[in-house]
Amino acid sequence: MAPVVSLTITAEYAPTVRTVHLKACQDGNCREADLDLRPGSVSVPQSCSPEPGGSCSAVTSPDATRYGFLNMGTLTTSPIEAEVTGTGANGAALPLRTLNFTPKSAKPWGEQCQATITASLLLDAHGLRQS
Repeated sequence: MAPVVSLTITAEYAPTVRTVHLKACQDGNCREADLDLRPGSVSVPQSCSPEPGGSCSAVTSPDATRYGFLNMGTLTTSPIEAEVTGTGANGAALPLRTLNFTPKSAKPWGEQCQATITASLLLDAHGLRQS
């Protein structure tokens, strides 16, 4: 897993956002950048072959969200202080949003395998929260 803090802007809020600046501090190390916002998508299941050991397929479909990443260099399970600013589609400043959160750690490939650490945020008209 890449050592990033990801930010997703909800479909309802995305049309009102022009730019986003994310600052994140963890273990005394701060990183910040204007995020390169990309169109979001969801995976849509397709058909599965019926034979034993058959395969299934999926396609992506745009979902009107936008997302970006802030490279942290390293990412641990220590708390992160995040701050989001930016400009709206009308050119006005977005409200300052802050959140202190703890990245999630999981072992999706089994207990004998290395843990993955993810730091994901969601931004909407109501504020910033962990996703």
